[in-house]
Amino acid sequence: MLMNKRILFVGGKGGVGKSTSAAALALLHAKEKKKTLLISTDPAHNVGDIFHKELTNQPIMVLPNLNAIEIDPALESKRYIQSVKENIHGVVKSTMLDEVNRQIDAASSSPGAEEAALFDRIVSIILDEGEKYDTIIFDTAPTGHTLRLLTLPELMGVWIDGMLERRKKRNENYVQLLNDGEPIEDPIYEVLQKRKERFAAVRKILLNKGMTGFIFVLNPERLPILETSKAIKLLKNHELEVEGLIVNKVLSEQVEGEFWKKRKETEREYVRWIHKEFKNQDIHFIPLFETDINSVDLLEEYANKLATGSRIAF
Repeated sequence: MLMNKRILFVGGKGGVGKSTSAAALALLHAKEKKKTLLISTDPAHNVGDIFHKELTNQPIMVLPNLNAIEIDPALESKRYIQSVKENIHGVVKSTMLDEVNRQIDAASSSPGAEEAALFDRIVSIILDEGEKYDTIIFDTAPTGHTLRLLTLPELMGVWIDGMLERRKKRNENYVQLLNDGEPIEDPIYEVLQKRKERFAAVRKILLNKGMTGFIFVLNPERLPILETSKAIKLLKNHELEVEGLIVNKVLSEQVEGEFWKKRKETEREYVRWIHKEFKNQDIHFIPLFETDINSVDLLEEYANKLATGSRIAF
């Protein structure tokens, strides 16, 4: 499933190798002549470091057939707030505009504002820019952030439904008061309706198993296993299926010294746990490299391991 999806989300606990795995997957797709877009949504970006490129909020070519973006949540939040202000301009009375803008600015610093803005950019990439690419791969932030991000279409859809219902009742009351039977124009209702349609379109794409895949990266250690298991169950509650796992940094069988032999024996127990816990996922085991993946050459080596990845630990 690593190569047959048009959209891939790569998640997992911090420090397990998400960015490296996402970059390696993007490299594999690009080598198959697929026009590929790699997007980092992790505030602690390091995709640019892997390719030794200064990345921005707009696509930059890092390799043939491969463009990359590092989304800046703070910048996206500012753009998002500005778009909200523009949407209400002309809808709100001029005497109230300053106060409404003040309230919007206050809301922009509330918890979740940057996530909402980040999600808006992801929606835009998938719906408005997606046709430019054969494959889109998202390198997401650590697990908790990823879960909130992927469940936003459903949650925001419910919230907008409530807003639309309230606006509809308000409009019906106005029509009754005017008593002329003519429906009133409501630009806010129209904006909400458009957003609902976009969220519904993205959720449909996320639920399309033929188009979209979810991969989690973990190390053969206790906490990453527990966190991955919880994440898979939570996403399943939202009808999102995690089909693939990349188990990174697996020790070689040829380790030497008592310390490393003891570590390897402990690791074998965790690998057995992984096989037992994740029976429904396609598991790829990647060996521990001697150094960090800090160059394109090493990334290609990692990608090759991923392409021919063993289904059993070493």
